[in-house]
Amino acid sequence: MSTTAQTATEIRPFDVDTPEEKLAELRRRITARRLPSVELVGDRSQGVQLATIQELARYWETDYDWRKAEVKLNTLPQFTTEIDGVDIHFIHVKSSQENALPLIMTHGWPGSIMEMIDSVGPLTDPTAHGGRAEDAFHLVLPSLPGYGFSGEPVEVGWDLGRTARAWDELMRRIGYTRYVAQGGDVGAGVTDTMGRQAPGGLIGIHTNLLVPALSDTMPTDTDGERAAAAQIATFQQSGNGYFVEMATRPQTIGYALLDSPVALAAWMIDHDTDAYYKIARAFVDGQPSGNLTRDNVLDNITAYWLTGTGASAARSYWEAYGPDAPAAGRQPLPPPTIPVGFTTFPGEIWRTPRSWVEKSYPNVIYFNEVDRGGHFAAWEEPELFSTELRAAFRSLR
Repeated sequence: MSTTAQTATEIRPFDVDTPEEKLAELRRRITARRLPSVELVGDRSQGVQLATIQELARYWETDYDWRKAEVKLNTLPQFTTEIDGVDIHFIHVKSSQENALPLIMTHGWPGSIMEMIDSVGPLTDPTAHGGRAEDAFHLVLPSLPGYGFSGEPVEVGWDLGRTARAWDELMRRIGYTRYVAQGGDVGAGVTDTMGRQAPGGLIGIHTNLLVPALSDTMPTDTDGERAAAAQIATFQQSGNGYFVEMATRPQTIGYALLDSPVALAAWMIDHDTDAYYKIARAFVDGQPSGNLTRDNVLDNITAYWLTGTGASAARSYWEAYGPDAPAAGRQPLPPPTIPVGFTTFPGEIWRTPRSWVEKSYPNVIYFNEVDRGGHFAAWEEPELFSTELRAAFRSLR
């Protein structure tokens, strides 16, 4: 192999070290914010409420400390490696359990690896969190291309399929020939696609967002099925403005996301009703839901700001779902034949019934409905989320 090829495929250690001038510039831009007048309704139906943004900006400007987030990141083993022309950033934590099962876990939007790092302990060291040693994972947490500390694609074509292939290459490059995968939100799309591509080393997948329900016709025979269909309809009618904009005009919204940190914050917390109100309560009332604390939310938003990835992350929606993207109109891959697990959380955009999961996947080995958590389940409830993954993949060890 040539020296050039070796350099392209090597795995390099990585640390986060933000220049102080970047943080000063962030605070300056927050201080110079211009806000609209108060909304004309008493809920979020016109968007992020002024009181929420006012308190978020105040806390961000005066109380928040990004250096604590850097410490959290830099205590974990971080790396980068070039795959298909893009530098991929990832966290790789090996369990002390020799026979731990390798797991690659993919975040979504408006998330990042920041939403998953509180799951590292419960997944890699389950005995310290009430679990069994034999349920441990070797954990790989990659940043999606164009997100966080990964590089931005410089050409079109980084759709879900290309990312899924990159993840298999990443796992093989690390040295894992047998592994499982988990994803939520965009990560659910990547994980679903990995299952359909069926690379040789992948033995099972788990998701907490049923991607096929957004495009396939699902049964509505039971009360649970009709309730889920109604929730999806509500989302598509009045809750998916971010989705439409990023799938069709990511560059347009990108100008605001790169120029104004307050615009970036408002755009990112206006995702789904359950998560929005939980985040609003954390800032306005000082009452976080689980790990959706003010600092954790701002860790995620600040990571987007400091890496300047608001626009490139938005483009991932254009690539995956946009009518003008190269992937548009392609025939879907057949359903995965490998084992599939699914957990439904009560605060998700819709509560997925088991019948929908079984319609989408022929080999469902695990399904569970839990009593708390929402769209950002790994972030909000890391202990519960980790318990679900340990149970979902137990039979594959």
